[in-house]
Amino acid sequence: QVQLVESGGGLVQPGGSLRLSCAASGNIFRFDTMGWYRQAPGKQRDLVATITRGGSTVYADSVKGRFTISRDNAKNTIDLHMNSLKPEDTGVYYCNVRRPTDSGKEYFYWGQGTQVTVSS
Repeated sequence: QVQLVESGGGLVQPGGSLRLSCAASGNIFRFDTMGWYRQAPGKQRDLVATITRGGSTVYADSVKGRFTISRDNAKNTIDLHMNSLKPEDTGVYYCNVRRPTDSGKEYFYWGQGTQVTVSS
């Protein structure tokens, strides 16, 4: 089992910056991908950014050039540095672990979420 705890959300003005952090407890396996998803009110949960143990990253087009994801494998933590924030970045941000298995099935673990509100 994996438990994920996010921190760092809050209210920020447009153009501002925030850093989100996620700490994972339990076993993080070699091929686990960690990442961030967000869910705006009335919308589905969408990928923001992911990072593998080796440091390979994937970003949503809407955040490329503004957000940076990083991972500390020794501490089982990931951070999301968010710059030039826009009102459309508002939502609940969820930390995620995606775990592949030999059978092809994937397991997903989620944190409780942290609110990010971008507003003047």
